[in-house]
Amino acid sequence: MKQFFVDRLKEYPEITDFFMVKSIGVKTGANKKQYLDVLLGDKTGEVNAKKWDVSEAEEEEFSGYSEGDLIKVKAQVTDWQGQTQLRIAKIRKSNENDDLVMEDYVKAAPEKPEDMFDYIYSVAENMEDEDLRRLCTKVLNDNREKLMYYPAASKNHHAEYAGLLYHVKRMLMTGLAVCQIYTFLNRDLVSAGVILHDIEKLNEIESNEYGVSPGYSFEGQLLGHIVQGISFLDRETRALGFSREKAVMLEHMILSHHYEPEFGSPKKPLFPEAELLHYLDILDARMFDMEDALKGIEPGGFTDRIWVLDNRRLYKPSEM
Repeated sequence: MKQFFVDRLKEYPEITDFFMVKSIGVKTGANKKQYLDVLLGDKTGEVNAKKWDVSEAEEEEFSGYSEGDLIKVKAQVTDWQGQTQLRIAKIRKSNENDDLVMEDYVKAAPEKPEDMFDYIYSVAENMEDEDLRRLCTKVLNDNREKLMYYPAASKNHHAEYAGLLYHVKRMLMTGLAVCQIYTFLNRDLVSAGVILHDIEKLNEIESNEYGVSPGYSFEGQLLGHIVQGISFLDRETRALGFSREKAVMLEHMILSHHYEPEFGSPKKPLFPEAELLHYLDILDARMFDMEDALKGIEPGGFTDRIWVLDNRRLYKPSEM
């Protein structure tokens, strides 16, 4: 039985086991020496690892490693600036004699992709607004194959197999509940905004069939999913004969859902459904990161510092 270590590395002074490569590269330190910087993972999480003083021969060897490879490492478990890190002593690629199962190393959403897709599609199919219904069902049908496995990020929240579907599904569930409280909101517009807000992550992010992303595409690096999303919506809404007002409102929801210029949104939301979309997005991202960080923590304990949560250390209650 495969043991999973990422969620409980602090229990060990050193470790020898197989992991999946999530990202890898040889870098140059302040001392001008080469080192290997690699993000490793199994189905419970991820951990950064370093191999110091990489020789020229090792650098050539590591150039043959890539995202998605399964490797065996022997390493010390260390603490660096409040975060668990591995100091690699030995490293090698796996081979057929290791008898490994890829699914043991792939972090995945906790629900079946087909079930999540069906839920999202049912919401789209039952929209009263004919334009939004036609647009959302078309986009979902056109992208069904990639949605079955695509992550919502290269790293951080929902960077997992079918993570994009999981993110959209939970945002939809929350958004529809909010619409029952704030009844002046346009339910179809909220739903459409949720379904479409990250759809161009399918072209911004690169991913293999296991939802493992090596990073961003050429267009993703130069444009990003917000600009790509607006361009995509402009084409689709024109082809479907949308009124200009309705098309621009959808584009504004995409444009503003990151809220701040430093996060990619040049305008803040200018109507309630767009405002709600931002908070649905940030709420689901934060809850994902918090739930994920606390999984391997014993009651009464604290997590490592979490950079995406303002370097906070989360606490897991011992009596609740």
